Amino acid sequence: MTALAANRGMLRALADRLFLHPRLMLFLLLTPPLLWLGIVYLGALLALLAQSFFYIDDFSGKVVRELSWRTYAELFTAPNMAVVARTATMAAAVTIACGLIAFPIAYYMVRHAGIRLKALMYLGVMVPLWSSYIVRVYSWKLILAKEGVVTWTAERLGLGWALDAVLAIPELGGPSLSFSTFGTFIVFVYVWLPFMILPIVASLERVPGSLIEASADLGAQPRDTFRRVVLPLAFPGIVAGSIFTFSLTLGDYIIPKVVGTSHPYIGTVVYAQQGIAGNVPLAAAFTVVPVAIMAVYLTLARRLGAFDAL
Repeated sequence: MTALAANRGMLRALADRLFLHPRLMLFLLLTPPLLWLGIVYLGALLALLAQSFFYIDDFSGKVVRELSWRTYAELFTAPNMAVVARTATMAAAVTIACGLIAFPIAYYMVRHAGIRLKALMYLGVMVPLWSSYIVRVYSWKLILAKEGVVTWTAERLGLGWALDAVLAIPELGGPSLSFSTFGTFIVFVYVWLPFMILPIVASLERVPGSLIEASADLGAQPRDTFRRVVLPLAFPGIVAGSIFTFSLTLGDYIIPKVVGTSHPYIGTVVYAQQGIAGNVPLAAAFTVVPVAIMAVYLTLARRLGAFDAL
């Protein structure tokens, strides 16, 4: 009992000291996460950046640890820039599609759905995130296969010709949806859609109903209220969601390897260069590209107030 009382006294004294010295308490709270951020996260990024300035010796195939621009000169060749352009185009297309699909869902959840239906819709959005990412991707490979559900349904509805027309489009189609760029796009949209819906829901919930009522009282048509009141106030949530969908698509390498054609993306090139080819400097240089793109994108998003909706 004496030792217990002594421990309680020490804890009480420590609590009093921290209460009287808020800066000390702030220092103790922030030091562990700042050390983690500075050493592990930023340290890894700096190591990655340093690796990108090394190069591969053409004769021995070994990494030469000397600062040089040779790897970046190799990065900025036409084939590698085509990979960057293909990845950025896919990320932009996925982001736009997720925004177009997510906004009506989020708007209905916030403005029209009842309590029970809203809870069910929240559950429907969140449940896919609770399952394995790999399982979902491979499930879509089976769904989009030539003998899969999509092809079977299209044939039963007499829409096989439409599916064949899509698959015949150059650079977009392929033997089947599971081996096409369009199939890769579908899986990307499905996997990242919840990351667009949730920020938009959070943004729409912050729009006061009184503003919509005031707009109607002043004689505005519903479409004018939506365009001039709801959409501008919800726009930061759309930008916040686009941060997730755009960045996640830029760096993903599993979906393009499982579903789609042999066209490389940044993620698959990084995986191949550091794993199979052993060209770590080129892999590091490729990883700098999405970091640079997202740095510019986050700067623009911050100016648009996107972080207020996170």
